[in-house]
Amino acid sequence: MWNEFKNFAFKGNAFDLAIGVIMGGAFGKIVSSMVDDLIMPIVGLATGGIDFSNKFIQLAGGKPKDATLAAAKEAGATFAYGNFITIVIGFLILAFILMQLVKISNRLKKAEPPAPPAPPSASETLLAEIRDALKKK
Repeated sequence: MWNEFKNFAFKGNAFDLAIGVIMGGAFGKIVSSMVDDLIMPIVGLATGGIDFSNKFIQLAGGKPKDATLAAAKEAGATFAYGNFITIVIGFLILAFILMQLVKISNRLKKAEPPAPPAPPSASETLLAEIRDALKKK
């Protein structure tokens, strides 16, 4: 049973998938930070200082005391479209970066010419000579 598990867990596909998921999680945090800390402040500045993280529409409940998303959610049903906009921008940036990585990877794979076929072994050469000699007879 241990050998079966070891073969499953450490053979290419399962192990590569685990590494990909872990790296994807870390990469997702980098992109989230880039969107939240670098891009959204610039978008907010370009749109006249709008803070998208606190954009919402109060659907039910009273009007919150302060105009923050947390207070609005506590007061009742809230349509938090600003948070959604931030997440969509993060997704688009992540998708663009991954597309560029795939393009670079494909370009590098094409750049390497295929290895020339190995020359035939001595026994294959000898067998070919025997075959050719028999064909001549």
